[in-house]
Amino acid sequence: MLPASILDEVYGTVGVAEIARHTRLVSPPLTREELASESHPWTHEVELLFTSWQAPVFDVGTLARFPRLRAVFYGAGSIRYMATPEFWRRDIILTTAASANAVPVSEYTIAATLMGLKRMWPLSRATRDSKTFDRGSFEPDGPFRSRVGLISMGVIGRLVRERLLPFDLEVAAYDPFLSPTNAADFDVLPLSLAELFASCSVVSLHAPRLPETIGMITGELIASMKPNATFINTSRGALVKETEMCTVLRHRPDLQAVLDVTDPEPPSPDSPLYSLPNVVLTPHIAGSLGWERRRLGKLMIEEFHRFRRGEPLHHKVTEAQAASMA
Repeated sequence: MLPASILDEVYGTVGVAEIARHTRLVSPPLTREELASESHPWTHEVELLFTSWQAPVFDVGTLARFPRLRAVFYGAGSIRYMATPEFWRRDIILTTAASANAVPVSEYTIAATLMGLKRMWPLSRATRDSKTFDRGSFEPDGPFRSRVGLISMGVIGRLVRERLLPFDLEVAAYDPFLSPTNAADFDVLPLSLAELFASCSVVSLHAPRLPETIGMITGELIASMKPNATFINTSRGALVKETEMCTVLRHRPDLQAVLDVTDPEPPSPDSPLYSLPNVVLTPHIAGSLGWERRRLGKLMIEEFHRFRRGEPLHHKVTEAQAASMA
């Protein structure tokens, strides 16, 4: 259940042909609006659904159309919006490509982290404005032995940590569910949120959007950051108190914010995020784009083959896991 354009982006002709070799396809690509707007008799035959972004919400009405549904293969990340309590009561298998979508997010984060430690953005601005190579007050710490802080050690946070291993950095983490054993396994220094902001040269946010995480990043935390520190957000804009953050950034030109997400998204036309010189704003590009999306479909087809062979699924999501996803 997805538009034809997304079907091609995520699964491609080769992927669809691979699915068709082992199933009987009973539907062309459909948007959620097309599914809801009219009756489709074939839905009563459907046992497996391959979908991605813009999947239908599996509420009572949608589920009634799919009485034989056994499994949903979701070629994208978070499934919180689509998996209702009624869905879980049906005991339908749900598997997601969230781990594949974490790959480009981690790549974006690594690039932003290294550029932050080198102070690339303020030095680029200063060089252009002064027409000199004087680093002035923007002398970078550099990556060697600098401390980088990760907020949340979920799928993305763990992958970022793994990809930081080749660099000679100290990595700290804040996660209320991080046990001492896990901290040792991940080779991270467990810190409180306040300690993380106060001691790290780069802080990268990867927490899920939950009622208890909305607004967790306050202006006070941003203001406590070290001179010349960088804050990265590839998670959700609502986790940050943006008005407070903008006030701090206005008064702390030494700080740098790299924001791939905002709240609302995009920001309103009069938002200071567009004009603050120490904000790098990107249009939600950290996740899978272009050819990267084929990685999502590939993962779901691999899961499908495990499903049809009766093997354990590698990316199955439970109701409890879904509740903590971004």
